[in-house]
Amino acid sequence: MSKVTYDGQSYECGTDSVLDCLTAHGVAVPSSCRSGICQTCMMRAVEGEVPDKAKAGLKPTLAAQNYFLACSCYPEQDIEVVLPAAGINKLEARVSSVEYLNADILGIRLRPSRPFEYRAGQFLNLFKDETTSRSYSLASVPALGEELFLNVRKVPSGLVSNWVFANLKAGDAITISEATGDCFYVPGNPEQNILLIATGSGLAPLYGIIRDALLNGHRGKLSLYHGSYNANGFYLVEELRRLAQIHANFRYVPCVSEGDALAGYASGMVLDVALADNPDLSGWRVFLCGNPDMVNAAKQQTFFAGASMQDIFADPF
Repeated sequence: MSKVTYDGQSYECGTDSVLDCLTAHGVAVPSSCRSGICQTCMMRAVEGEVPDKAKAGLKPTLAAQNYFLACSCYPEQDIEVVLPAAGINKLEARVSSVEYLNADILGIRLRPSRPFEYRAGQFLNLFKDETTSRSYSLASVPALGEELFLNVRKVPSGLVSNWVFANLKAGDAITISEATGDCFYVPGNPEQNILLIATGSGLAPLYGIIRDALLNGHRGKLSLYHGSYNANGFYLVEELRRLAQIHANFRYVPCVSEGDALAGYASGMVLDVALADNPDLSGWRVFLCGNPDMVNAAKQQTFFAGASMQDIFADPF
């Protein structure tokens, strides 16, 4: 049975991940998604080897220095680990503005304390304190200004979202991480049709991706379907409709899943509406963001409709 040593104390790991082992013993390890995506729980092994799976998704330069993701690490031998003194890639940012986008979603604009490299659609981690953070997608586009734009949905009992809604205001200094994630637009195939499906605040990364694609001169179809239970759940509606008026290749379809849809809205589940409109996705690129159940179903159904798995990008949250 392998042991994990941290800060001079050794713990039996058993079949647990390093993250579960340490947190079960009261060790505060920063974490967020717990699925190897956000990289908040990155640690470094100073003794012993960790499985390659625990390094998946890290930059080669970090993996070479024995950094790993604690939530994905199931050690096969004794290891000694530390929190990274450098390389956690945190930085300070100042809140420029806070606005209600709808009753449950806040638009947060931030000015990072130093140049911030990212691609529209990636995400960062916003820290409430040293050990509590959540991942939020970037709805902003680097070429359109220095401010970062986050869409924060209020989650019942959410430690970070409730703190944001109750406390965050313009002028506040907060801690964020650098950006990561592979849900973003890549230039090079401007004629390719693109389908984008979102629910709730899953619109955030797609709002950035669409504008980034248009700025890069994308000429293929850009078809965005945004789902909500009712019309009150939508936001950025006027901005998206204005984009659709300016760009003939961009189509925006808000979908109401319960009750009768108003004029200008489609009626039905967002995935059903999107696939009814676009039954053959051969050669298309697909972006799926929002409710995990929708995203998982959409990955399967868009693949069956002809999209290549290499062209399907998903960000469930």
